[in-house]
Amino acid sequence: MVLGDADIAFATDLFSDLGQLTTRKMFGGMCLYHQGIVFALMSSEGRLYLKVKGDLARELQDQGAEQFHNMPYWSLPDAALEDSEEATALARRALARL
Repeated sequence: MVLGDADIAFATDLFSDLGQLTTRKMFGGMCLYHQGIVFALMSSEGRLYLKVKGDLARELQDQGAEQFHNMPYWSLPDAALEDSEEATALARRALARL
């Protein structure tokens, strides 16, 4: 599957409270950037992952998040996918650790 415009719009809208975001399509998915820093990706299947490490990675894992391959990206909890404030709060925490 290749991401469509609706997938990209969903992701950028979900994190819109971060401010200016840019995206770049890669390998059927895309990376999301805030101020030039990759903080998330969307897989070609349309699943969103945050780039996290340390305590935040463990916290997400405890909430049932799955790791994207063997990379430092963890899926967003379902609740965050339905609540832009929660998604943005997680993204801010992730960005603070990058």
